[in-house]
Amino acid sequence: MYTVSSSPHIHSKESIQSIMRDVFIALLPAALAGIWFFKFQALIVIILSITSCVGAEALWQKLTKQKITINDFSAAVTGLLLAMNLPPSVPFWIPIVGGAFAIIIAKQVFGGLGQNFINPALAARAFLLASWPVEMTTWTIDGVSGATPLGILKEGGNLPSFIDLIIGNIGGCIGETSAIALLIGAAYLLYKRVISIRIPATFIGTVFMLTFILGRNGMFDPNALYEVFAGGLILGAFFMATDYSSSPVTPVGQYIMGLGCGIITTVIRLYGGYPEGVSYSILIMNLAVPLIDRYTRPRIFGEVK
Repeated sequence: MYTVSSSPHIHSKESIQSIMRDVFIALLPAALAGIWFFKFQALIVIILSITSCVGAEALWQKLTKQKITINDFSAAVTGLLLAMNLPPSVPFWIPIVGGAFAIIIAKQVFGGLGQNFINPALAARAFLLASWPVEMTTWTIDGVSGATPLGILKEGGNLPSFIDLIIGNIGGCIGETSAIALLIGAAYLLYKRVISIRIPATFIGTVFMLTFILGRNGMFDPNALYEVFAGGLILGAFFMATDYSSSPVTPVGQYIMGLGCGIITTVIRLYGGYPEGVSYSILIMNLAVPLIDRYTRPRIFGEVK
């Protein structure tokens, strides 16, 4: 007699905890770079954001009599991602409010880990930006307020050097400024096979091609490569658009996700009121994921109509 059990029949060594731990480790180079450039203020924002997310998850699960799962690193990852999407000069209550919104409203209300249909950190950032736009769009470097590279591209002015852009010696959110630190973390995730290259490559490639072809000041923009490394494109493409719960599961669907994110990001950057469009592009495509998965799922072997 054979015992037939339900799928899955093949198990991997990965667990939620190990995957989230790898994502947390991959984010550390960019977080440390943000602390280096933005000093003590950035460190406090990161600590408050992570603490708020972990505390909100524990409190919600305690009140709803669920098993407390803060040791799986998912809340800590959400907190770190949220902090990396915040300006270093925000009031200290901003990461606390954002962390509570990310965990309770964008995650737990919909059933918790794996049930959220949008990225919690990005949902919290959109909420904070809509509620407190001044605090969320004040950028500093060495204590001096200034525009981000994307803001300068949109409004005009002297751009930071490409070297400063790569290293991170520019104004912006805590975790999006140092492109080299983000790429080190992305390489770690790809090496550990936590993510695939499909969404990031399609996302970044689409932004580059459309920006180059359409251009801000006419076709064939020479600043197309500059715009790839400016803003939150690398952070969003590798660390948030690839979120398991809110991204497609099929290979074709992942390419569609990256393409859609790239198109929306470029349209907002070139023609919208905001200089950056990465966050909104990912959130919009998150909403389309169920439809994408429905129409890109492979045909089951032996299926008949």
